[in-house]
Amino acid sequence: MTASDTTTERTESGADLVEYGIEDAPSLERSIPLGLQHLLAMFLSTVALPLVIAGAIGLGASDTAFLVQMALLVAGVATIVQAYPVGPVGARLPIVMGTSAIFVSPLIAVGNQFGLAAIFGAVIIAAPVEVLIGYFFDDIRGLFPPLVTGIVVMLVGLTLIPVALQYSAGGPGAETYGNFEHLALAGLVLVVAVGVNQFFEGFLRAASVLIAVVVGYVAAVPLGLLDLSGVAEAGWFSVPVPLQYGLTFEPSAIVLVAFAYVITAMETIGDISGTTEAVGRDPTSEETKGGLVADGVMSAFAAVFNAFPNTSFSQNVGLISFTGVASRFVVAITGVFLVVLGFVPKVAEVVAAMPNAVLGGAAIVLFGMIFAIGLRIVSRGAELTRRNLTIIASSIVLGVGVEIQSDALANLPSDVQILATSGIIVGGVTALVLNAVLPDDYGTTEEGMVDTAVAGQTPDAAEED
Repeated sequence: MTASDTTTERTESGADLVEYGIEDAPSLERSIPLGLQHLLAMFLSTVALPLVIAGAIGLGASDTAFLVQMALLVAGVATIVQAYPVGPVGARLPIVMGTSAIFVSPLIAVGNQFGLAAIFGAVIIAAPVEVLIGYFFDDIRGLFPPLVTGIVVMLVGLTLIPVALQYSAGGPGAETYGNFEHLALAGLVLVVAVGVNQFFEGFLRAASVLIAVVVGYVAAVPLGLLDLSGVAEAGWFSVPVPLQYGLTFEPSAIVLVAFAYVITAMETIGDISGTTEAVGRDPTSEETKGGLVADGVMSAFAAVFNAFPNTSFSQNVGLISFTGVASRFVVAITGVFLVVLGFVPKVAEVVAAMPNAVLGGAAIVLFGMIFAIGLRIVSRGAELTRRNLTIIASSIVLGVGVEIQSDALANLPSDVQILATSGIIVGGVTALVLNAVLPDDYGTTEEGMVDTAVAGQTPDAAEED
């Protein structure tokens, strides 16, 4: 895309804060640090989720390290495919891929009951569910309007907020959890990110989160919060071994994982909408189809290479909106970084050494932006009628409620409890079902209800006037 093309995209859409459009390819001097910024935004989740699953199902240290490396490698390949598709697989958009949080609870349940081989077997067999959703998206897209996808994106942001705050306080389980130095460091990163983003222009604004993280990294040294001992202990090179743990196929495990694929498809639709929203337009049918197909295909690919299902990362959607850098070339650079990390454990250790509080401070901005993007998707694509407000209220309250009061569902069967305590699943399904069953409401919007109330009229009386 030429400079004039980018200007047209900004002018027509009103997205005047776009530094680089989707087809723009900044110079390597700029693309590399901007790609690194995306890496920093998603690295914690990409590494943490395999660690959580591995720890929960009782894997040893060597197996856990191997799974983390494979997660990085597969995330890199999947990210490159999303940016530069292979046939129908890929959205041709700046979508960063990584281990899906939606699958964490189901996979822990499967792993504890049937073992690691059953996890990978279920992920492979159930992957066509999301591929089919992508393939038939034109026929079923009415089930996923902006109201529903926006709610799911908002829930992703809301359910990630505790993670951001936990890491800002030093990380779960830290002996110094909540100490002032952790909170101050996270606050420094937050202030720098917001300040640089709001008071500077051009490349500095585009790299605001990266600048804030670097400042936090340096500030952590005198506080004694930077530990690089793992770098010396890590190896220089690791080789992927396909199907190292084998495959087994358990029907109940496949059903559980298949349901998770439906929910992650909704998240991906929302992320694709959020990505194109950053440049002021809706996604095309081909972009949505390609993104969903890539989610399914690359998740099956992940299982072959001993990694867990991949999906689009919402925090990177937030980063695109926050920085105005929507270049798929930049995101492909991120994919290359991830592939390198998948082969070179020492490089991964350098990034992993970043203090939790630094990542937490950056996450506050990024996770908050995810919620804001979801809110913008809803407000742009759906009027705030009584019907739509009811759907939003019910979905958000139930989604957030089961996350913060999961003990209220402790008496449910274990398989049901896994799904019922996921805010994204509960809130997303609520939005999907209510949108399908509630009749269309052509009544007054929320703004109209306020106006008529001020005038001392009922909505019906206003319509008669």
